[in-house]
Amino acid sequence: MNSLLEIRNLRTRFHTEDGIVKAVNGISYSLNIGEILGVVGESGCGKSVHALSIMRLIPIPPGEIAGGEVIFEDRDLIKLSSAEIRQVRGRDIAMVFQDPMTSLNPVYTVGFQIMEALTLHLGMTKEQARERAGELLSMVGIPDAPRRLDDYPHQFSGGMRQRAMIAMALSCTPKLLIADEPTTALDVTIQAQIVDLVRRLQEELGMAVMWITHDLGVVADIAHKINVMYAGYIIERGLVRDIYKNTRHPYTSGLLGSLPRLDEAPGTKLVSIPGLPPDLVDLPLGCPFYARCIYRVQQCLEEMPTLEEADGKDHTVACWRWEQIAERTE
Repeated sequence: MNSLLEIRNLRTRFHTEDGIVKAVNGISYSLNIGEILGVVGESGCGKSVHALSIMRLIPIPPGEIAGGEVIFEDRDLIKLSSAEIRQVRGRDIAMVFQDPMTSLNPVYTVGFQIMEALTLHLGMTKEQARERAGELLSMVGIPDAPRRLDDYPHQFSGGMRQRAMIAMALSCTPKLLIADEPTTALDVTIQAQIVDLVRRLQEELGMAVMWITHDLGVVADIAHKINVMYAGYIIERGLVRDIYKNTRHPYTSGLLGSLPRLDEAPGTKLVSIPGLPPDLVDLPLGCPFYARCIYRVQQCLEEMPTLEEADGKDHTVACWRWEQIAERTE
């Protein structure tokens, strides 16, 4: 498979009164054409900030992309001018945010907001854009789509607003769709519908998808590969089956242990990870998971591990003791 997106040593900082928040700390990975990547981790781990960095949507100040490269189709998005990156956003890379009510402008109709991208990026006339907008709303499962183009966001339910956001994101047939926790504010039934919708559209359009979530149950159902993030680092990366069946990092193991399972005996307790994530203003010298890890040794306190192959090149882990952990868990 050919690489569509290549992240190289990406670092993002926020300058605050308390100090410099190290939100993303030198992450590197690639995303292939037509691949679905899940990015998981608890709140504050850098999932959304790294996606906003890719789109160059970090507010500057107080934010700053402090280093690294974001290579998309042989161009470094970090080095593009403001005008050039605006041509990429919406046309080549589109993003769906967590809360559609705050993403959609309440004073414009849903149809106008979809049509705007079509006229801006594809040069369509108003009539062509309206017809295409109706087709897009139908494609994402909104009934009586041509009539609903004239409705405002408050006239749509939460699930329908998220579908409208997906329609807007897909309006220019992007090569990469970034979905930043798009189902968090929705009930479980609607969540499943949105996941099925994105999976179907990905297969039909052949686009790559980055699905950002804290829910490992959702990502297992849609992703090909997973990046597990903690304190701004990628601490484990691999194919879905490797992450779930051959977990090598104690943090990933803790996340999976917190998921309720139907095949467990009644009364089985969920696993909890003790402690709290580190302060991103004052990150430790060594592994950021050190204070919460039951496998820790002195080396973990003194030196940050880098990603290395655990079970082949498609499964990497940043842990000094992953081999010992593998022996205990198998």
